[in-house]
Amino acid sequence: LGPPEGRAAVLLQPFVHQVGGHTSMLTYDEHTICKPLVSQELSFYESLPLAMRQFTPQYKGIVSVYLKKDSLGNLTLLASPSLGQLDSAGGDPAVTLWHKRRWSHSQVTKTFKDSCPGKVLLRTDLQYHTDSLLEDANGKQLERKSYNPWGLHCHRQHLNRMSSKHNENKLHQFLLLENVVSKCSYPCILDLKMGTRQHGDDASEEKKARHIKKCEQSTSASLGVRICGMQVYQADTGHFLCKDKYYGRKLSPEGFRQTLRQFLCTGNQLRTDLLEPIILRLKALLAVIRKQSSYRFYSSSLLIIYDGQEHKEGADHHLPLAKTQGTNPCRVDVRMIDFAHTTFKGSKSNPNPTQHDAPDHGYIFGLENLIKILQSLSEGK
Repeated sequence: LGPPEGRAAVLLQPFVHQVGGHTSMLTYDEHTICKPLVSQELSFYESLPLAMRQFTPQYKGIVSVYLKKDSLGNLTLLASPSLGQLDSAGGDPAVTLWHKRRWSHSQVTKTFKDSCPGKVLLRTDLQYHTDSLLEDANGKQLERKSYNPWGLHCHRQHLNRMSSKHNENKLHQFLLLENVVSKCSYPCILDLKMGTRQHGDDASEEKKARHIKKCEQSTSASLGVRICGMQVYQADTGHFLCKDKYYGRKLSPEGFRQTLRQFLCTGNQLRTDLLEPIILRLKALLAVIRKQSSYRFYSSSLLIIYDGQEHKEGADHHLPLAKTQGTNPCRVDVRMIDFAHTTFKGSKSNPNPTQHDAPDHGYIFGLENLIKILQSLSEGK
């Protein structure tokens, strides 16, 4: 079963602002990302409670994706748009410009640089075991530490898994979701794993034990929240500072607090102006979660987002006018993501879930602690 002929396929590129998770997130177009479809996550988006919509990415439908290998052996992922793909929530697919571009690992640094306004390099203090992640056309090692490698790391693993398991032209289903940082010029993102329990109801005993141990050894047990990834734009250097999930797992409650503070430091100063809007948005989310009686958001993440470009300066000539004029369209945002292990009464993918009554207390505990810590930061403690 090959891709439908006659329509230009969309080349999927790694989403350069992925700071956490292990699934490869891919860029479909400027406002849309896609990720491998998991039926439990699809079921969540299809029956999303109205009150939660402002706190989740907009669901835009399903697309078929296939693997392609060029003559040099470079693997790429292509999405084949068909007009039935984007459901009514996703706008008119005819308006989207389908484009097809060749892309290989040797071009990946260029892709990363070009995707950031003002040719910002992503800098990181992450240490990986995948040193051969980036090579230039001659197979030479490129400068590491010049990009946020987490999404690329996930993408590389994902391509390798797909190519070893499936032959080319097999169609895979991917979810299309809103890119929640598309309005930001310099997206500062904190990825928080919420709750005191991370394993789904369907986890094997071995997986369950592994997740329980991770929670006990991190702030998940003590605070109900742990850091899974972060990128913060440093205005003084023009780079992003990045942290990964391994860093987040090692933090003590005090270390968690300090990292939260660091997330709000754009190099020269603490962005105290962001504390109140973030706290208000988290309180609004808390009120919504308290009302979702059968939901358990196991292993889901909460993103806190703001734009590292301070708009009052207005002196940055790289930015399009729309982003610098008037109100900042991306002052702060809070979004829940990753619902592959979310369970609730009436779920289509899991018609007989373990019955949970009452709201998700572990999630609520994490949100309350997060709000408390941010409030103490705003009081200058």
